[in-house]
Amino acid sequence: DDGPGIPPELRGKIFEPFFSAKPPEQGTGLGLWTVRTIVMTLHGTVTCESEVGQGATFVVRLPVAENSGQPSAISHQP
Repeated sequence: DDGPGIPPELRGKIFEPFFSAKPPEQGTGLGLWTVRTIVMTLHGTVTCESEVGQGATFVVRLPVAENSGQPSAISHQP
């Protein structure tokens, strides 16, 4: 994203439920927790790369699934 970035002292907390650096009226603090929970359920990882003042990049890594011979339920077309 192109926000203010995430300070190093907060990076260990951003995936905790109900954690938000924003005021309460601007979010519940469940977004990144939800992402992490889903990704972990799929045996993947999610990490955050950020520098204060330069936004943040979130990287999701998922394992490659074996081909079951069935078409994928999700298809991305540019």
